[in-house]
Amino acid sequence: MHIRLTDNLEENLVQLQRTAGCSDDLIITRVTLCGIPCALLTCEGMVASSLLSELVFDPLNGLQGHISGGGALLHTIYNKKLLAADASMTDQTDALFPLLYSGFAVLLAEGASAALCFGIQGYASRSISEPSGELNIYGARDGFSEPVRVNMSLIRRRMKSPSLTFSLVSAGTLSRTELCICWLRDRVPAGLIGEIRQRLSTLPLETVLSSGYVRPFLEESDMQLVHSIGTTERPDILCAKLLEGRVGILIDGTPHALVIPQLFCETFQTMDDYNYPPAYATLLRWMKYGAALIALLLPAGYLAAALWHPELLHETLLSLLTEAEQTVPFSPAAELLGILFMFEIVREAGLRLPKAVGGAVGMIGGLLIGDTAVKSGLISTPVLTVAALSATAGFVIPEHHAALTVLRPVFILAAAAAGIPGIALVGMMLLYHICGTEVFGFPVSAPIAPLMPHRLQDILARVGFRRLSQGNFRVSEVREQEEAP
Repeated sequence: MHIRLTDNLEENLVQLQRTAGCSDDLIITRVTLCGIPCALLTCEGMVASSLLSELVFDPLNGLQGHISGGGALLHTIYNKKLLAADASMTDQTDALFPLLYSGFAVLLAEGASAALCFGIQGYASRSISEPSGELNIYGARDGFSEPVRVNMSLIRRRMKSPSLTFSLVSAGTLSRTELCICWLRDRVPAGLIGEIRQRLSTLPLETVLSSGYVRPFLEESDMQLVHSIGTTERPDILCAKLLEGRVGILIDGTPHALVIPQLFCETFQTMDDYNYPPAYATLLRWMKYGAALIALLLPAGYLAAALWHPELLHETLLSLLTEAEQTVPFSPAAELLGILFMFEIVREAGLRLPKAVGGAVGMIGGLLIGDTAVKSGLISTPVLTVAALSATAGFVIPEHHAALTVLRPVFILAAAAAGIPGIALVGMMLLYHICGTEVFGFPVSAPIAPLMPHRLQDILARVGFRRLSQGNFRVSEVREQEEAP
């Protein structure tokens, strides 16, 4: 609601209290400056008491002399008595309240139809700590926190270049949450920034509480199995992406930053890869590729060999599998689906319960799924081994846990229905889906599709920094190659 302030102080205070619903966290302090009645408005718990005294009360108490009216008083304070580095004037209540509830102090004066707002934020927040979801051995130990301006400082501390640009926008019709777009001006197309800003400014949301509220509106489809926009808790990773021409989005109130775009191959990379020797880093990377295949295809491959292609198995192994399945009342497909479902239940319970109970749940789940289920004859030992290997391999690539959880049953059902041809058909559909996924014109399958051979040195292997530094990868090359005739 657009309501303009008047030159009557009491009317302004009544209108602001009515708009705020007489909320108890709105604090009004009445003062008299140079003989002019004034009111200082703050929000409880959102301002720093020390800054309020040092930057507000002390300078205001030092005002002397005759000033003709409230408007002249506010302009004198704004121009000559700098109370804070972040100061502005507004005459609209819809612009005043977002500032007030963001930690600004608002000064009203009798005879002034505008308000002076200056930032003295000092609300409580979690201190900077090591991120819990992206651990490393040799890298930095600091992670993003909840306040967006603290996160901006973590990036600026690492990149002091003037080409690093921050742009703040608001999202959420009720929450008015601050979102910060960050990019390097000389590495990101201006049109891309315009597209992102346009989508963020038109979000049909009342509030933004996490990155999951924003990411679906930036991605091209809700049916994507592979995210085209990544998330990170680490400032060093975000800075590395900015150097490659990506765009970062910081969201006030969440320690996760969005990275636009995210390539599929990057989900197998970590910051530690660039701290290890190239040979060892390459070995680790191929171990992750292998773990992804095991996590996705091992249950389906076992089922296809057991039901449709027993000639692929060694005679001894085939006899062991046959003997184990004879005493189980369920089909192999039902066993695999049931045991994977139980794994997900135990995992979810361990995540959601308090830490003091989570370990006990894991132990009980291991006993129930492992020892007890096998001894009772409900599950065969080979099926339990295959499911456990698949689940453990999935932990190596936590970025794809959701996709693996959805795709494993699909591959199992395809293997039960048609064996290896069914697995191949679903695999081709999955590859087609990955190659067809893009965001803002960037395909997530690059630099493999479209093929960019000179950029595979950090995909198939991790070469040394001497070679990597010879030609820095910029994601804009992908769209340029796509648009080339």
